[in-house]
Amino acid sequence: MQTAYRTHTCGQLRREHVGQTVTLAGWVHRRREHGGLIFVDVRDRHGLTQVVCDQAAAPEAYARAAEIGSEWVVQVEGAVAARFEGNPDLATGEIEVRAAVVRVVNASKVPPFEVARDLNLDEAQRLRYRYLDLRRERMARNMDLRHRVTAFVRQALNEHGFIEIETPILTRSTPEGARDFLVPSRLNPGTFYALPQSPQQMKQLLMVAGMDRYYQVARCFRDEDLRADRQFEFTQVDIEMSFVDEDDVMALNEQMFIDLCRAVVPDRPIRQVPFPRMTYAEAMRRYGNDKPDLRFGMTMEDLGDLFATSDFAVFRSTVDSGGAIKAICVPRLFSRKEVGELEEIVKAFGAGGLAWVAFENGETRGSVAKWVADVEPALRERLGAADGHTVFIVAAARKVAEDSLGRLRLHLGEALGLIDPHELAFLWLIAPPLFEWNDDEQRWDSVHHPFTAPHPDDVSLLAGDPGAVRAMAYDAVLNGVEVAGGSIRIHDSAVQQHVFALLGIDEAQARTEFGHLLDAFQYGAPPHGGIAWGFDRTVMILAGESSIREVIAFPKTVAGTDPLTGAPAPVPSANLDLLGLKVAPRT
Repeated sequence: MQTAYRTHTCGQLRREHVGQTVTLAGWVHRRREHGGLIFVDVRDRHGLTQVVCDQAAAPEAYARAAEIGSEWVVQVEGAVAARFEGNPDLATGEIEVRAAVVRVVNASKVPPFEVARDLNLDEAQRLRYRYLDLRRERMARNMDLRHRVTAFVRQALNEHGFIEIETPILTRSTPEGARDFLVPSRLNPGTFYALPQSPQQMKQLLMVAGMDRYYQVARCFRDEDLRADRQFEFTQVDIEMSFVDEDDVMALNEQMFIDLCRAVVPDRPIRQVPFPRMTYAEAMRRYGNDKPDLRFGMTMEDLGDLFATSDFAVFRSTVDSGGAIKAICVPRLFSRKEVGELEEIVKAFGAGGLAWVAFENGETRGSVAKWVADVEPALRERLGAADGHTVFIVAAARKVAEDSLGRLRLHLGEALGLIDPHELAFLWLIAPPLFEWNDDEQRWDSVHHPFTAPHPDDVSLLAGDPGAVRAMAYDAVLNGVEVAGGSIRIHDSAVQQHVFALLGIDEAQARTEFGHLLDAFQYGAPPHGGIAWGFDRTVMILAGESSIREVIAFPKTVAGTDPLTGAPAPVPSANLDLLGLKVAPRT
């Protein structure tokens, strides 16, 4: 990678370069003095090389090296030599450069934190000086991984006959499930563009346009509460295909995920190939959520039938009222204090309490030990409980029991070290419900979006039992995180009108919000479907990080602010006047 400033990068030199005269350019990573010798580690994005400045052999280079500090930009000329003692942890660890010339390209102020060390830094400070944070090895590695994932996806889709097409950033506000970011129009006062929450409608229009196979590494925007896996602006790999069914979409993407992992993180094993497929109903029944982490066991079992005639009033009344008694078996014993701490977890998610029974040295103890005596053999067999195990039980409304116990399962998996952090456990979650009931507004809502097709076997249920209709939708789950989601779309206008009616969208509203799409569907819409990868989440997991902020170059804080630029910020009143806007105080 030769340029006017260098013949090689700081990560390029190896033993075969010994004897060559080279020029390096980069930042001063560390500087160490040892009696007539100064060792300078010079770093760039590609790696790090040790430079030796010998006072006797090159006094001017030595003198200049004595002046430089951390993060100064320097240029070094010298001969490559073999190191007396190599550094096996460094790619360039077998060589060093004996400096003949050291030039200062640019000095640096003392940085607000050490770039050379992977310290546990305050995130606000890291984001304020993000350009320094990105110099750190970990962050540079994450950015490189992100690039390699992007390049792989583009190449793979190109080879499968897809074409990349950009869709608008300024579009129309439509109901998508989250709040839009709005952009006022100067040329059309009183009207607004919206930043796209996804290219959903545009990619469907591209299928009507005959593009057949489309993809885009798309920027998307959602005004929603931020957390570790959410940002206002994020990236998704958007994919749409014509003349396909669910299996076609899943098969293509599954192979891409497999090939991607083997290419960019070959040392991380994939738990199961082909990926297991699990229905939404099974995921809720066994794991308590729709993105189960398969890297450890402790699945939930239903004990309702064992306690249908129990003398224990709590269990009996739960069964009689149509609730659920759910249990997990944990391969460990707990103190009463520990159980009390775990009980607070399930209570935080709506459970009234946490029942438990432990099997220790041939004896049974716990809060419900006497109530399980009659069914103990069946309970042990169903849960695989043995000596040294504890069974935790939640009795509540089914949704509460599954959610709260599922949360406890995840907590214990982490706390007890049952999860292999290097393993990659994929699964396809299939057949979720098409609709969910909105208690607050007493109406049906789409679980995904109003263009998701109902399962062909369930179309007849639209009229009488919408809650039982399964969607032709699918999510790719990786290590308990949804990393991709998609569906087969509705291309039959009669079915689309029925779905709109169930969602409370009358013909006038449908024309106002989706008229452009509905018009297009009248001109020969092909069967089509697609998927969108949560690109940031995917890279986050492959990088071994717990927040997407660690794999985004310039992210926002959880408060939605940018400490680097100071965004969001007020704008001059003249700018508002030009748009016909006034800022009113919040009420």
